[in-house]
Amino acid sequence: MKRFLFITMGSSVIMITLFMFNISYFFENVYAAETIYWGSRGQAVREVQTRLINWGYMQGTADGIFGQLTYDGVVKFQNKHGLKPDGVVGPATYEALGMPTGTQNNTSGGSAARNDEKVLLAKAITGEARGEPYEGQVAVGAVILNRTRNPSFPNTIPGVIYQPLAFTAVADGQINLPPDPSCLKAAEDALNGWDPSGGCLYYWNPATSTSKWIWSRQVVTVIGKHYFGL
Repeated sequence: MKRFLFITMGSSVIMITLFMFNISYFFENVYAAETIYWGSRGQAVREVQTRLINWGYMQGTADGIFGQLTYDGVVKFQNKHGLKPDGVVGPATYEALGMPTGTQNNTSGGSAARNDEKVLLAKAITGEARGEPYEGQVAVGAVILNRTRNPSFPNTIPGVIYQPLAFTAVADGQINLPPDPSCLKAAEDALNGWDPSGGCLYYWNPATSTSKWIWSRQVVTVIGKHYFGL
């Protein structure tokens, strides 16, 4: 009898563990397929609010309730990124926010997240460095990744890319262009650890830059039309 109870309890523990895993996976991944708008509540709203707050588009707290402040933040973000400013967070706005769209058919949440980050990084490289030498494209991606590891910047790829006024490609909407194949490969190489910039946190084109401050940075290397510095 005791042996039977042990087996039964053990099986129950396994079933409960699997159930909790599935529930956890569900709540971590399903939000991205959910369209949210004024009056919505839950984890999807909280995640959107967190990003809007971190990137300066919204004031307040991430309380998971889609109200006036969240609506205003979403509209501001949509206007900034060339999206329809309807205050509704659907697939296009999720993608611009760097959140999974739920369309990937991956079996691993980690793989899906890495793929989302690679595509977003490739879009940033496309907007900032398409037409540049391949090494320069990888270097631009490396600069973005270097910032995620520096305490002076956000610690995620979307956070760095969408930090207000950080990148021209975001300001002028080029971030929404499909990633160039070369830039997609460059993003992969940067994510795999190649850093032609030598650890730099900044890059600029001296022919087009209007920032006087950027010239106070120490130039480490020049690749194509871009200077890379610290």
